[in-house]
Amino acid sequence: MEYTIQGEIMQVLEIVLQPEEAIKAEPGAMVFMQDGIRMQTKAGGIAGGLRRLLTGEKFFLATFSNPTDVPLSVAFAAPYPGTIIPFELNGESIICQRGAFLCSEMGIEVKVAFTKKISAGLFGKEGFVLQKISGNGWVFVHAGGVVGEKVLEEGEVLKVDPACIVAFSEGVEYGIAGAGGIRNVLFGGEGLFLATLKGPGTVYLQSLPFNRLVEEILSKAQLPSKK
Repeated sequence: MEYTIQGEIMQVLEIVLQPEEAIKAEPGAMVFMQDGIRMQTKAGGIAGGLRRLLTGEKFFLATFSNPTDVPLSVAFAAPYPGTIIPFELNGESIICQRGAFLCSEMGIEVKVAFTKKISAGLFGKEGFVLQKISGNGWVFVHAGGVVGEKVLEEGEVLKVDPACIVAFSEGVEYGIAGAGGIRNVLFGGEGLFLATLKGPGTVYLQSLPFNRLVEEILSKAQLPSKK
């Protein structure tokens, strides 16, 4: 698939669809499409729509196809400032945060991936329901801020803020650990728990999770004064 990612932090993904080629995307993600592109919005059944809601996506899914005999372009953008990450899957899977899916080729499927431990769901915030993206073809996910990539060796453990996790390869073991120490809990600003990611595998981390962005905006918002 021919594509380009434009920009640094407010990125736009432009995809060139060849004749008879199609791509599916989150409704509302489209920025522009050339004349001739055909757009269809459907749920793919109630069960499919409900599964998407569980993974943080919308009930409906938009499909963009090229029924012409010439290449045509369509572009997408994430709903908040950040980075678009491309993955080419060949039968394998990646695990992503809720709502990370932006668009993909038609051979890609998004399912619910529950964490192995109930404690991860109760205390990990972002970790209870994760997306499992699998199949064959290109898939594009979005993250907040800048994205860092960490390659974990066998048995290597990384502790991170659960909200900073964008995606990780299926072989990575996900869990939850206490932040440690009463002063860390009360004054560290990182919450009660940290996510643990155990290798082998690759982990993708975001510098600005959406919930942190919202909290910062709300903390700086000025309430209207009463007259």
